[in-house]
Amino acid sequence: MTSEEPAFPALLGAATGVGSMPGTDAREAAKTAVGALEQLPFLPELPARGPGADMIGRSAGLLVELFAQVEPSGWRFADRPGRDTRRAHSWLGEDLDALEEFTQGYTGALKVQAVGPWTLAAAVELRHGEKALADPGACRDIAGSLTEGLRRHLAELRKRVPGARLVLQLDEPSLPAVLAGAVKTASGFQRLRVVDRQRAEEALRELIRALDVPVIVHSCAPEVPIPLLRRAGVAGISLDFALLTEREDEEIGEAVEAGTVFLAGVVPSTEAGMSDPAGSVTGVRTLWRRLGLDPELLGRRVLVTPTCGLAGASPAYARQALSLSVRGAQSLVDNPV
Repeated sequence: MTSEEPAFPALLGAATGVGSMPGTDAREAAKTAVGALEQLPFLPELPARGPGADMIGRSAGLLVELFAQVEPSGWRFADRPGRDTRRAHSWLGEDLDALEEFTQGYTGALKVQAVGPWTLAAAVELRHGEKALADPGACRDIAGSLTEGLRRHLAELRKRVPGARLVLQLDEPSLPAVLAGAVKTASGFQRLRVVDRQRAEEALRELIRALDVPVIVHSCAPEVPIPLLRRAGVAGISLDFALLTEREDEEIGEAVEAGTVFLAGVVPSTEAGMSDPAGSVTGVRTLWRRLGLDPELLGRRVLVTPTCGLAGASPAYARQALSLSVRGAQSLVDNPV
């Protein structure tokens, strides 16, 4: 991160959710996301409601002057807004209403999520049926449209929760595949060519610099490109901790020392008998010791999250997973080594 990008809020022993929650009740999801997470609540997503509430459809609904609709093959760009766009807007409005209700008087950090430009390009098809990722011009259009849509989305959130310090999470689960040339064509029989790493980095950098909030990137895939994301200006990186290998040790150590915050996904996203919050962060402590990092930094540079979204969990377990994340984060402060 450079001095040009807003810094991540100074939090100690904080936890948050990745984004999705189970069920279809916006008020219940907002009540849980705000009530369970004192330092970094988030705007929930409820994909169980159907197309337009899923992560791709929700973010496609944020695009400005680009419209998408559901086809049998998935999301595809269209000439004009249709039922799916209207549905995405309606559900987002419902979610914002619920968040506003449960954040009356709130002052502090608040996280919102949107799919990043590369995962959108890898997921949405052009009108002729190929993935937008295959067309560099379409990728530029998506990034520009998303940037403007996010500006408007953040402005709306500021009106509704005026005391919040907003943090934007870009969901980029497909980014490693984009960089590796592993994204399949629309037919599924071939793979799209590799996207140049510099082009991928520049698109993210331009988007981040155009927004006046700290941006974190979440990817629950292996081989998250940590150095690329740092050069692009992210304030934080959210990942599934279990997918890290010792190959990433040096990259993580350098990022921590440079001020990057890591959101460590360590609490299972579905029922898995997890009951020991301190045990969930044992691997984080082990990594910290291996890297020789200052123990006092642990609770400031690492936030605890579930491994991924909670859409597949029961409502009861979703609440438990957030509670376990909070307790795990506090244990990093109480017992950093």
